[in-house]
Amino acid sequence: MDKSKNQLITEKSIRLLQQNQYTFHVDSKLTKTEMKIWIEQVFDVKVKGINSSRVRTRKKNRLNLNSRSKKMIIRLRPNYSIPLFINT
Repeated sequence: MDKSKNQLITEKSIRLLQQNQYTFHVDSKLTKTEMKIWIEQVFDVKVKGINSSRVRTRKKNRLNLNSRSKKMIIRLRPNYSIPLFINT
């Protein structure tokens, strides 16, 4: 999937890993349903829920000041997990 950019590794996302929640930066046009289907197919897990929010990207190029991306937090059902680092 070209719309999934990368896993987000911050202090908050590391804390969320303890609660079986994973954070991804994705394309702003990606929907929760598309993300759920993709996660379940690629990682062979069951998704309990998804929270999403739009975030402003920080680019120095003046032409891209208004570009946006989306951050999605995926909650998995118990006994499922995703490897922390993926090669895509």
